[in-house]
Amino acid sequence: QVQLVESGGGLVQAGGSLRLSCAASGVTSRIKSMAWFRQAPGKERELVAGISWLIGLPNYANSAKGRFTISRDNAKNTVTLQMNTLSPEDTAVYYCAAQTSPREFDSWGQGTQVTVSS
Repeated sequence: QVQLVESGGGLVQAGGSLRLSCAASGVTSRIKSMAWFRQAPGKERELVAGISWLIGLPNYANSAKGRFTISRDNAKNTVTLQMNTLSPEDTAVYYCAAQTSPREFDSWGQGTQVTVSS
């Protein structure tokens, strides 16, 4: 089992930046990849960015490309999402997730609120 704790959310003006961090604990040796998802009010949860744990290969949703950067530190068992040029459309609860099974993300953090004011 992997436990995840997010930090770094908050309120920021449009055009600003935020940095989200996620610390993993437990059986971290089983992590295959990690990702950030978000869920805005009235919308379904969506993938924002993911990264493979072993080689650090990132992937991004179209909405995140060019603005967000995901990175991981295997030694510290952390994953970070640097978000730049934020817009009100980025307002959501952001969740960190870890994949230890072959097919799905099976460990989730409690989420951190990101609010972007116009």
